[in-house]
Amino acid sequence: MEDEEMEKKVQQYLQRKGFRLTELALQEERNRLSTSVISDVALERSDNDPARYHDGYSKLRTWAYSSLDQYKHELLRVLYPVFIHCFMDLVAEGHMQEARSFFHTFREDHEVMHSRDLQKLEGVLSPSHLEEMELARSLRQNKFKIKMCEYSYQLLLQYLQKTQAFVVLGVINQHITFEVSPGQPSLISDDADVVALIGTSKDLAKQINQKEVHWGLLEDSVEERMEKALAESDKIEAESKDAEAEDNKKRNAEGGKQGASNKKTKKDKLVGATGKNVRTETSMVSVAPRVKPELTLPTTPIEVEQSILEDLRNRAQLNSMALPSVSFYTFLNTHNGLNCSSISHDGSLVVGGFSDSSVKVWDMSKIGQSGKTSSSQGETGSQGVRVSTVDEGKRPYTLFQGHSGPVYSAAFSPFGDFLLSSSSDSTIRLWSTKLNANLVCYKGHNYPVWDVQFSPVGHYFASASHDRTARIWSMDKIQPLRIMAGHLSDVDCVQWHVNCNYIATGSSDKTVRLWDVQTGECIRMFIGHRSMVLSLAMSPDGRYMASGDEDGTIMMWDLSTGRCVSPLLGHGSCVWTLAFSCEGAMLASGSADCTVKLWDVASSTKALKTEDTKGGSANRLRLLKALPTKSTPVYSLRFSRRNLLFASGALSLS
Repeated sequence: MEDEEMEKKVQQYLQRKGFRLTELALQEERNRLSTSVISDVALERSDNDPARYHDGYSKLRTWAYSSLDQYKHELLRVLYPVFIHCFMDLVAEGHMQEARSFFHTFREDHEVMHSRDLQKLEGVLSPSHLEEMELARSLRQNKFKIKMCEYSYQLLLQYLQKTQAFVVLGVINQHITFEVSPGQPSLISDDADVVALIGTSKDLAKQINQKEVHWGLLEDSVEERMEKALAESDKIEAESKDAEAEDNKKRNAEGGKQGASNKKTKKDKLVGATGKNVRTETSMVSVAPRVKPELTLPTTPIEVEQSILEDLRNRAQLNSMALPSVSFYTFLNTHNGLNCSSISHDGSLVVGGFSDSSVKVWDMSKIGQSGKTSSSQGETGSQGVRVSTVDEGKRPYTLFQGHSGPVYSAAFSPFGDFLLSSSSDSTIRLWSTKLNANLVCYKGHNYPVWDVQFSPVGHYFASASHDRTARIWSMDKIQPLRIMAGHLSDVDCVQWHVNCNYIATGSSDKTVRLWDVQTGECIRMFIGHRSMVLSLAMSPDGRYMASGDEDGTIMMWDLSTGRCVSPLLGHGSCVWTLAFSCEGAMLASGSADCTVKLWDVASSTKALKTEDTKGGSANRLRLLKALPTKSTPVYSLRFSRRNLLFASGALSLS
């Protein structure tokens, strides 16, 4: 009698506190204890049957997909954590064959949103792997957080109680925390944290985002000097106009003709501003605060500065009415072996990283006329250049060999004289494009390195890895200078801020973070993506950042406030690459959906600057044009200093 009384009190307490799942678990235990010995033996045999995971998940899946559309998108969120924990429980119990069958049967349900996680979990082949793999360990030690409205939550409880789905109930109790809110289900687009591990909270982001960020350009940079020269030339032009007006008055009075000599005087003054002719129609660099560098920056050779200045003077001015010319490099006959590609700043060199551990560099000036084609990959007016990887007699590329695993990233230095590559062998290699040789092998990461990027001034570079860290390196040291740790999953991409004081990282934990290079401290956390972040780009004035994710969404962020300026919706698949035009008026995005899209940034950011209130953000960025390829996913984009857009990708035969 005392036991029954105690059970009633416990049940009343659980009901009063609203612990419905715990109450169901208690009821399950009571039913199990109340059965006969024969039933206990049968139940014990059933508990050891690996098929119970398949049946439990399959029934939950069928029920969720057949639910009312109004609540379906909330109920479907439960499937992913149940799926991976059923799989890992099967592995932990030693049912490897059943675990593989379960994994491959239901993998397709989650391929779009969680492909990178699934690729890693596919490598779990024994119970010991659950302890060795960081992702599996993290998933088993932390709980998922799922948001639901109260009615969706009640529907789930009723289903679990009615079907006696004890396996699913056990997984949910142990590995999921629900955030139940009153009212109607949230809109899909409003729910930024669909399924996120506890710890990535908006409260933490708000706390981090209070820190100060110096987002301006570097003092005494080439761009700053060019801007000063432009300002001076504008002043000279204004003075020349005034002088010309006075001369015209005198000429009208005296009948003289001095227009030609005045124009010559104006031109001479402009040449004196920077040493050569300067275009003065509009300012070529956005006005921004000046920031002192925290790193010791390398000196730029005079001839390189002259080349940069020449490019700046001849830069095409882009806007919604003047779109860029596009040059598309297409890799042929890669046989699905191309993992990454990159283009030098002037478009003269193109590199590809391959699954066979090789790095190959093409010099565009040496590609024969037979390798060039008309505009077959882009819109009318674009240029297309096909690059073949087939070795026909004389090799058309320079081969770099040294890695012992697939190459996942490659990046040229700002002046094209060096090349970095990263691989699944956990190393980063520095190559000389002049000597065609490997100079250094950098070791520090313990797992595959997904991305590597040179700083805007060269010498320093950043890497992103499966070990959930990003690292800062310098070319002259074999050990990293800084380690940025804090992401809950892989760091998939990295990007430098234009003033070299910060780096941004995108992760499989669906967040983007901004790090101080000097201290290694996270100073911004951007929350809003619904899937892993695959690409990043910084605006030339250093104020904005764009990030692209696996489901095709691009988000524009204001670095000073940490808030989203505008989401860009339009791609149908992964956004693999992003690039701002040189004056920041336009954003180009490249996707696995075989398109390059051009977005109008200037109008939206201008509206934000003039608005600058606590209200809503500016309007969504306007899509200017979509440039479809025939069948080529876009791997990389690069605006040259003259605002020519370069793109590259591997022709897909599927």
